Amino acid sequence: MFEKVVVGVDGRVSGRDAIALAAQLTEPGGSMALAHVYPGIHKRSHAILPGMAEADREAALELLGEERSKAGVEAEIVPVEAPAPGRGLHEESERQDADLLVLGTCRHGIVGRAVLGNDTRAAINGAPCAIALAPLGYAEHPKAIRTIGVGYDGSPESEAALGAAKELAKGSHAKLRARHVVSIPYSGVIGPVGLGLGEMIEDAQEHMEALPGVQGDAVYGLTGEELATFGAECDLLIVGSRGYGPLRRVMLGSTAINLQSRARGPLLILPRGTRYSPVDSSDDRERASVPA
Repeated sequence: MFEKVVVGVDGRVSGRDAIALAAQLTEPGGSMALAHVYPGIHKRSHAILPGMAEADREAALELLGEERSKAGVEAEIVPVEAPAPGRGLHEESERQDADLLVLGTCRHGIVGRAVLGNDTRAAINGAPCAIALAPLGYAEHPKAIRTIGVGYDGSPESEAALGAAKELAKGSHAKLRARHVVSIPYSGVIGPVGLGLGEMIEDAQEHMEALPGVQGDAVYGLTGEELATFGAECDLLIVGSRGYGPLRRVMLGSTAINLQSRARGPLLILPRGTRYSPVDSSDDRERASVPA
Protein backbone atom coordinates (compact mmCIF):
# COMPACT_ATOMS: atom_id res chain seq x y z
CA MET A 1 0.00 0.00 0.00
CA PHE A 2 1.01 3.63 -0.42
CA GLU A 3 1.31 6.16 2.38
CA LYS A 4 1.03 9.51 0.60
CA VAL A 5 -1.20 9.60 -2.45
CA VAL A 6 -2.01 12.50 -4.77
CA VAL A 7 -5.02 12.19 -7.09
CA GLY A 8 -5.56 14.27 -10.21
CA VAL A 9 -9.16 15.57 -10.23
CA ASP A 10 -10.66 17.51 -13.12
CA GLY A 11 -14.41 17.41 -12.45
CA ARG A 12 -14.92 14.72 -15.08
CA VAL A 13 -15.55 11.00 -14.74
CA SER A 14 -11.83 10.27 -15.16
CA GLY A 15 -11.09 12.09 -11.91
CA ARG A 16 -13.74 10.07 -10.07
CA ASP A 17 -12.22 6.88 -11.45
CA ALA A 18 -8.84 7.98 -10.12
CA ILE A 19 -10.27 8.68 -6.65
CA ALA A 20 -11.87 5.21 -6.54
CA LEU A 21 -8.58 3.52 -7.43
CA ALA A 22 -6.63 5.68 -5.00
CA ALA A 23 -8.94 4.58 -2.19
CA GLN A 24 -7.94 0.97 -2.96
CA LEU A 25 -4.22 1.73 -2.97
CA THR A 26 -3.88 4.06 0.03
CA GLU A 27 -2.84 2.13 3.10
CA PRO A 28 -4.87 2.45 6.33
CA GLY A 29 -3.64 5.54 8.13
CA GLY A 30 -2.16 6.94 4.94
CA SER A 31 -3.06 10.29 3.43
CA MET A 32 -4.82 11.18 0.20
CA ALA A 33 -4.84 14.60 -1.46
CA LEU A 34 -7.22 15.53 -4.26
CA ALA A 35 -5.52 18.05 -6.54
CA HIS A 36 -7.10 20.20 -9.25
CA VAL A 37 -4.84 22.30 -11.44
CA TYR A 38 -6.07 25.71 -12.62
CA PRO A 39 -4.11 28.32 -14.63
CA GLY A 40 -4.71 31.33 -12.38
CA ILE A 41 -2.21 34.09 -13.07
CA HIS A 42 -0.64 31.94 -15.82
CA LYS A 43 -3.67 32.70 -17.97
CA ARG A 44 -2.98 35.90 -19.86
CA SER A 45 -6.27 37.63 -19.02
CA HIS A 46 -5.95 36.67 -15.34
CA ALA A 47 -2.43 38.07 -15.04
CA ILE A 48 -3.79 41.60 -15.39
CA LEU A 49 -6.98 40.92 -13.44
CA PRO A 50 -5.92 39.21 -10.17
CA GLY A 51 -9.52 38.94 -9.01
CA MET A 52 -10.21 36.45 -11.80
CA ALA A 53 -7.36 34.23 -10.61
CA GLU A 54 -8.82 34.21 -7.11
CA ALA A 55 -12.22 33.34 -8.54
CA ASP A 56 -10.63 30.39 -10.32
CA ARG A 57 -9.10 29.24 -7.06
CA GLU A 58 -12.46 29.40 -5.30
CA ALA A 59 -14.04 27.45 -8.17
CA ALA A 60 -11.32 24.81 -7.85
CA LEU A 61 -11.97 24.50 -4.12
CA GLU A 62 -15.68 24.10 -4.74
CA LEU A 63 -15.10 21.46 -7.42
CA LEU A 64 -12.75 19.50 -5.16
CA GLY A 65 -15.15 19.67 -2.24
CA GLU A 66 -17.98 18.32 -4.38
CA GLU A 67 -15.87 15.49 -5.79
CA ARG A 68 -14.66 14.51 -2.31
CA SER A 69 -18.24 14.46 -1.03
CA LYS A 70 -19.46 12.35 -3.96
CA ALA A 71 -16.64 9.86 -3.50
CA GLY A 72 -17.15 9.66 0.26
CA VAL A 73 -13.42 9.69 1.01
CA GLU A 74 -11.30 11.42 3.62
CA ALA A 75 -8.84 13.56 1.72
CA GLU A 76 -7.16 16.94 1.69
CA ILE A 77 -8.32 19.17 -1.17
CA VAL A 78 -5.62 21.13 -2.93
CA PRO A 79 -6.16 23.72 -5.67
CA VAL A 80 -2.89 23.96 -7.61
CA GLU A 81 -2.03 27.03 -9.65
CA ALA A 82 0.20 26.07 -12.58
CA PRO A 83 0.54 26.75 -16.31
CA ALA A 84 -0.30 23.12 -17.20
CA PRO A 85 -1.94 20.17 -15.40
CA GLY A 86 1.07 17.87 -15.82
CA ARG A 87 3.46 20.36 -14.29
CA GLY A 88 1.05 21.22 -11.49
CA LEU A 89 0.56 17.58 -10.51
CA HIS A 90 4.33 16.98 -10.60
CA GLU A 91 4.98 19.94 -8.31
CA GLU A 92 2.20 18.97 -5.90
CA SER A 93 3.45 15.38 -5.75
CA GLU A 94 6.90 16.68 -4.86
CA ARG A 95 5.51 19.11 -2.28
CA GLN A 96 3.53 16.33 -0.63
CA ASP A 97 6.50 13.94 -0.89
CA ALA A 98 3.98 11.54 -2.43
CA ASP A 99 4.86 7.97 -3.25
CA LEU A 100 1.93 7.59 -5.69
CA LEU A 101 0.14 9.79 -8.22
CA VAL A 102 -3.22 8.44 -9.44
CA LEU A 103 -4.76 9.52 -12.74
CA GLY A 104 -7.74 8.58 -14.90
CA THR A 105 -8.07 7.91 -18.60
CA CYS A 106 -10.25 10.11 -20.77
CA ARG A 107 -12.01 7.48 -22.86
CA HIS A 108 -11.78 4.02 -24.43
CA GLY A 109 -10.54 3.29 -27.90
CA ILE A 110 -10.88 0.04 -29.80
CA VAL A 111 -11.36 -3.22 -27.88
CA GLY A 112 -11.60 -1.35 -24.59
CA ARG A 113 -8.10 0.08 -24.63
CA ALA A 114 -7.36 3.21 -22.67
CA VAL A 115 -7.00 6.47 -24.56
CA LEU A 116 -4.93 9.01 -22.68
CA GLY A 117 -5.52 12.72 -23.07
CA ASN A 118 -2.64 15.14 -23.42
CA ASP A 119 -2.94 16.24 -19.79
CA THR A 120 -2.70 12.65 -18.55
CA ARG A 121 0.31 11.90 -20.74
CA ALA A 122 2.05 15.04 -19.51
CA ALA A 123 1.39 14.05 -15.90
CA ILE A 124 2.86 10.58 -16.48
CA ASN A 125 6.01 11.61 -18.32
CA GLY A 126 8.60 12.81 -15.85
CA ALA A 127 6.49 12.22 -12.73
CA PRO A 128 8.50 12.15 -9.48
CA CYS A 129 6.85 9.01 -8.06
CA ALA A 130 4.94 5.85 -8.92
CA ILE A 131 1.93 6.23 -11.24
CA ALA A 132 -1.44 4.47 -11.15
CA LEU A 133 -3.95 4.68 -14.01
CA ALA A 134 -7.65 4.00 -13.47
CA PRO A 135 -9.66 2.73 -16.45
CA LEU A 136 -12.70 4.64 -17.64
CA GLY A 137 -15.81 3.77 -15.61
CA TYR A 138 -13.86 2.34 -12.67
CA ALA A 139 -15.73 4.50 -10.14
CA GLU A 140 -19.07 3.04 -11.28
CA HIS A 141 -17.93 -0.54 -10.80
CA PRO A 142 -14.94 -0.56 -8.44
CA LYS A 143 -13.57 -4.01 -7.81
CA ALA A 144 -11.81 -5.25 -4.72
CA ILE A 145 -8.24 -6.21 -5.54
CA ARG A 146 -8.43 -10.01 -5.42
CA THR A 147 -5.97 -10.82 -8.21
CA ILE A 148 -2.74 -8.90 -8.73
CA GLY A 149 -0.73 -9.45 -11.89
CA VAL A 150 2.95 -8.62 -12.36
CA GLY A 151 4.94 -8.18 -15.54
CA TYR A 152 8.08 -10.13 -14.64
CA ASP A 153 11.34 -10.90 -16.44
CA GLY A 154 13.83 -11.25 -13.58
CA SER A 155 15.12 -7.66 -13.87
CA PRO A 156 15.50 -5.47 -10.76
CA GLU A 157 12.48 -3.45 -11.93
CA SER A 158 10.30 -6.55 -12.16
CA GLU A 159 11.54 -7.66 -8.74
CA ALA A 160 10.36 -4.28 -7.42
CA ALA A 161 6.97 -4.85 -9.04
CA LEU A 162 6.73 -8.31 -7.48
CA GLY A 163 7.69 -6.92 -4.07
CA ALA A 164 4.98 -4.28 -4.33
CA ALA A 165 2.45 -6.92 -5.36
CA LYS A 166 3.29 -9.07 -2.34
CA GLU A 167 2.90 -6.11 0.02
CA LEU A 168 -0.41 -5.08 -1.53
CA ALA A 169 -1.63 -8.67 -1.26
CA LYS A 170 -0.95 -8.87 2.49
CA GLY A 171 -4.04 -6.96 3.56
CA SER A 172 -6.41 -8.19 0.88
CA HIS A 173 -5.23 -11.80 0.63
CA ALA A 174 -5.13 -11.30 -3.11
CA LYS A 175 -3.95 -14.01 -5.45
CA LEU A 176 -0.60 -13.25 -7.10
CA ARG A 177 0.08 -13.97 -10.75
CA ALA A 178 3.13 -13.13 -12.82
CA ARG A 179 3.79 -13.33 -16.54
CA HIS A 180 7.01 -13.34 -18.50
CA VAL A 181 6.61 -12.38 -22.14
CA VAL A 182 9.27 -13.95 -24.34
CA SER A 183 9.89 -12.00 -27.52
CA ILE A 184 12.50 -12.10 -30.26
CA PRO A 185 14.60 -8.91 -30.56
CA TYR A 186 14.38 -7.00 -33.83
CA SER A 187 17.94 -8.12 -34.60
CA GLY A 188 16.59 -11.62 -35.17
CA VAL A 189 19.05 -13.12 -32.68
CA ILE A 190 17.22 -15.70 -30.58
CA GLY A 191 18.47 -15.72 -27.01
CA PRO A 192 21.86 -14.78 -25.58
CA VAL A 193 23.23 -18.33 -25.91
CA GLY A 194 21.59 -19.37 -29.16
CA LEU A 195 18.52 -21.02 -27.66
CA GLY A 196 15.63 -21.84 -29.95
CA LEU A 197 12.30 -20.12 -29.35
CA GLY A 198 10.73 -23.23 -27.86
CA GLU A 199 13.65 -23.65 -25.47
CA MET A 200 13.46 -19.99 -24.47
CA ILE A 201 9.79 -20.31 -23.58
CA GLU A 202 10.36 -23.58 -21.73
CA ASP A 203 13.26 -22.08 -19.77
CA ALA A 204 11.20 -18.99 -18.88
CA GLN A 205 8.26 -21.18 -17.81
CA GLU A 206 10.50 -23.15 -15.44
CA HIS A 207 11.74 -19.94 -13.84
CA MET A 208 8.21 -18.57 -13.49
CA GLU A 209 6.92 -21.76 -11.89
CA ALA A 210 9.75 -21.57 -9.35
CA LEU A 211 8.67 -18.15 -8.01
CA PRO A 212 7.47 -18.72 -4.43
CA GLY A 213 3.87 -17.83 -3.62
CA VAL A 214 3.12 -16.78 -7.19
CA GLN A 215 1.26 -18.42 -10.05
CA GLY A 216 3.72 -17.72 -12.84
CA ASP A 217 3.71 -18.48 -16.53
CA ALA A 218 5.53 -17.55 -19.72
CA VAL A 219 4.10 -16.74 -23.15
CA TYR A 220 5.48 -15.67 -26.49
CA GLY A 221 4.47 -12.41 -28.15
CA LEU A 222 4.76 -8.62 -28.12
CA THR A 223 5.32 -7.52 -24.55
CA GLY A 224 2.86 -4.61 -24.50
CA GLU A 225 0.09 -6.59 -26.17
CA GLU A 226 0.52 -9.68 -24.01
CA LEU A 227 0.69 -7.73 -20.75
CA ALA A 228 -2.43 -5.75 -21.73
CA THR A 229 -4.28 -9.03 -22.22
CA PHE A 230 -2.90 -10.32 -18.93
CA GLY A 231 -4.00 -7.14 -17.15
CA ALA A 232 -7.58 -7.70 -18.28
CA GLU A 233 -7.53 -10.95 -16.29
CA CYS A 234 -6.39 -9.21 -13.07
CA ASP A 235 -7.80 -6.56 -10.75
CA LEU A 236 -4.47 -4.69 -10.84
CA LEU A 237 -1.45 -5.02 -13.11
CA ILE A 238 1.95 -3.88 -11.82
CA VAL A 239 4.99 -3.22 -13.99
CA GLY A 240 8.38 -1.70 -13.28
CA SER A 241 9.92 1.38 -14.86
CA ARG A 242 13.44 1.01 -16.15
CA GLY A 243 15.02 4.19 -14.90
CA TYR A 244 15.24 7.83 -14.03
CA GLY A 245 15.88 10.78 -16.23
CA PRO A 246 17.15 14.21 -15.11
CA LEU A 247 16.36 15.18 -11.52
CA ARG A 248 15.50 11.55 -10.68
CA ARG A 249 12.14 11.73 -12.41
CA VAL A 250 10.51 8.63 -13.83
CA MET A 251 11.46 7.86 -17.42
CA LEU A 252 9.24 5.09 -18.75
CA GLY A 253 10.68 2.32 -20.86
CA SER A 254 9.07 1.31 -24.15
CA THR A 255 7.01 -1.46 -22.54
CA ALA A 256 5.41 0.89 -19.99
CA ILE A 257 4.78 3.50 -22.69
CA ASN A 258 3.06 0.97 -24.93
CA LEU A 259 1.15 -0.62 -22.08
CA GLN A 260 -0.41 2.60 -20.79
CA SER A 261 -2.33 2.99 -24.05
CA ARG A 262 -3.34 -0.68 -24.22
CA ALA A 263 -4.33 -1.35 -20.61
CA ARG A 264 -7.88 -2.55 -20.04
CA GLY A 265 -7.77 -2.51 -16.24
CA PRO A 266 -6.04 -0.64 -13.40
CA LEU A 267 -2.32 -0.22 -14.04
CA LEU A 268 0.44 0.59 -11.54
CA ILE A 269 3.84 1.69 -12.87
CA LEU A 270 6.69 1.57 -10.33
CA PRO A 271 9.89 3.55 -10.93
CA ARG A 272 13.29 2.28 -9.91
CA GLY A 273 14.17 3.58 -6.46
CA THR A 274 10.79 3.14 -4.73
CA ARG A 275 10.73 1.57 -1.28
CA TYR A 276 10.02 -1.77 -2.97
CA SER A 277 13.05 -1.61 -5.22
CA PRO A 278 16.23 -3.63 -4.55
CA VAL A 279 18.26 -1.20 -6.66
CA ASP A 280 20.49 1.10 -4.62
CA SER A 281 19.63 4.78 -5.00
CA SER A 282 23.29 5.77 -5.50
CA ASP A 283 23.40 3.38 -8.44
CA ASP A 284 20.32 5.14 -9.85
CA ARG A 285 22.07 8.50 -9.71
CA GLU A 286 25.04 7.15 -11.63
CA ARG A 287 22.77 5.79 -14.37
CA ALA A 288 20.30 8.68 -14.37
CA SER A 289 21.49 10.01 -17.74
CA VAL A 290 21.44 6.63 -19.47
CA PRO A 291 18.24 6.13 -21.53
CA ALA A 292 16.11 3.08 -20.76
